[in-house]
Amino acid sequence: MKILYLTRHAKSSWDEALLSDHDRPLNARGLRDAPLMARKFAERGEPLDILISSTATRAWATASFFAQALAVPLDTVRTEPLAYLAHAATLLGLVNNFPDTADRVMLFGHNPGLSTFCADLCENAPGELITCHTVRIDLFVDQWAHVSMGSGIVRWHDDPKRHPSA
Repeated sequence: MKILYLTRHAKSSWDEALLSDHDRPLNARGLRDAPLMARKFAERGEPLDILISSTATRAWATASFFAQALAVPLDTVRTEPLAYLAHAATLLGLVNNFPDTADRVMLFGHNPGLSTFCADLCENAPGELITCHTVRIDLFVDQWAHVSMGSGIVRWHDDPKRHPSA
């Protein structure tokens, strides 16, 4: 079995008009939610083999908080340019090329592609992924290349709105 975790980046800032979309940082809410959700994920005790992030600043920053909470060296978090604003088909292609030596992979990305991919992959998808939303998807395959649309089952999902007082 393979396990895929999809995490949408935390809330980003639109304050700096001269920055490209790719370079937008996290805003105050994102800087609050990312460490919270990273800690909540770490408390689940589910190990990861690989963390892969879009190259966008907001996705990388979110991935960095998760790496820190999981005591994963930041230099081992991989970046994937194709994950930036990727459509569902592109994300499936990325997943199909994950190394089979890894059984648990977390991918940090963007909407609308991430939500669409989750919905296409799983009949029981939670709908649109809000910022800093993580979904665990169980895939009953031995090789990532065998993952196809409709082949996943959402085991759980979590987002900052579930932790309003944290």
